[in-house]
Amino acid sequence: MNLPNYFIADLPPEHAVTPKLVTEACQALKQNRERYLLGRSTANIVGVLAATAQSWLEHDNPFRKLALERAGAETGFGERTLARGLDSFFKQFTTENLNALITQDLGHVERLDRFSLDRASNTASLARGPELLVHIAAGNIPNPTLFSMVLGFLTRSAQFVKCARGTSLLPRLFAHSIYEVEPKLAACLEIAEWPGGTETLEQPLFAEADCATATGSDETLAAIRKQLPPRVRFIGHGHRVSFGYITGEALGRFELKNTVQRAASDVVAWNQLGCLSPHLFYVEHGGTVSAESFAEMLAAKLAELEGTEPRGPLPTEEAAALALKRGFYEVRAATNDTKLWKSEGSTAWTVVYEADPQFQISCLNRFIYVKPVSDLTEALRQAERVRGQVSTVGLAAEADQARVLATQLAHWGVPRICRLGEMQNPPLTWRHDGRPTLGDLITWTDWET
Repeated sequence: MNLPNYFIADLPPEHAVTPKLVTEACQALKQNRERYLLGRSTANIVGVLAATAQSWLEHDNPFRKLALERAGAETGFGERTLARGLDSFFKQFTTENLNALITQDLGHVERLDRFSLDRASNTASLARGPELLVHIAAGNIPNPTLFSMVLGFLTRSAQFVKCARGTSLLPRLFAHSIYEVEPKLAACLEIAEWPGGTETLEQPLFAEADCATATGSDETLAAIRKQLPPRVRFIGHGHRVSFGYITGEALGRFELKNTVQRAASDVVAWNQLGCLSPHLFYVEHGGTVSAESFAEMLAAKLAELEGTEPRGPLPTEEAAALALKRGFYEVRAATNDTKLWKSEGSTAWTVVYEADPQFQISCLNRFIYVKPVSDLTEALRQAERVRGQVSTVGLAAEADQARVLATQLAHWGVPRICRLGEMQNPPLTWRHDGRPTLGDLITWTDWET
């Protein structure tokens, strides 16, 4: 399948992106928004998005097939890993879920269509999105970029998606699939790629923007913020880490196998590269097996999954960093306080058990720590250095205990708590970093009736 040149990122490499091209693209997007997007109903937009998402779940979908064919070479993910990730993502985009997101963030499903009355205050309110919304996309996993594009359509914003060099394939394929369902809607979207920090291109882009979103390191966000004109709203999602917490009850005789399976699933999903992926699992004392035995069982499960869902090759520098980290723990494993399990002949997966419960940052790519603790209070004390940077905690606990633990995690500052095994699969209504994802993009007009 050959993609037509609908977007800047579709052009051959010899067609250089210029500041003039960026400016003209932004102005065309704004004109197309006026013609094709601004007057659409929410129901119409939701229908297009739901239909497009449903098509991505069909195995003969040409865009899905192309994504999987190029999985290893252009996305860095194995075909099975990418397929599972795309299925988990697109199955969320139903009409019901999209309407629930709008209602949760805006209070009424038609709040973007017309003034809706709040009878308690006798005030009618209308929500409106930015004229031009710019997304500076991260290149680690595709979901945040695709979700940002969906939010932009819901707010009726013209959108310019700037991808890092070599990472535009999946955003382009999604944009082309929108074009196939509704070309006029896709005409309000542009996809381009260039190396981050190219100010000659980013300055004209930001000059046309009303709102910019970005996902990346804290340093990247700070650099983008400096370039933005004061009038441009900025929504940045910086460095975040996540971890799992497993109670003793979750390691009981009847739950042990499922707990190991769910933990392994969280490590394998998107090769552990997202902000929602676990860096480590804290395991309570008191289960039918020790934390060390749990680590050994987790290693066996990761070895099994490597046979059915291989991680895929790594860039040389990442593979070298992972091998160096392994070498460090191979030396440490000579003591009784540290154990290491690893794939033989490759860096496909690694499990490190450490008796020291201090929080550790993983090098990811299926490299996971397991550490024992007496209770959640000890775990949070050991994780104090990443407090305020934690995105998600995957929890394995019985229902009554889970409520108590979730409350403790919430007061500590964790914005999302989920069942172990679902860390990389948030619902559509998830509030990213504890903020309303749709609500942060819009501006309100209140009519005091």
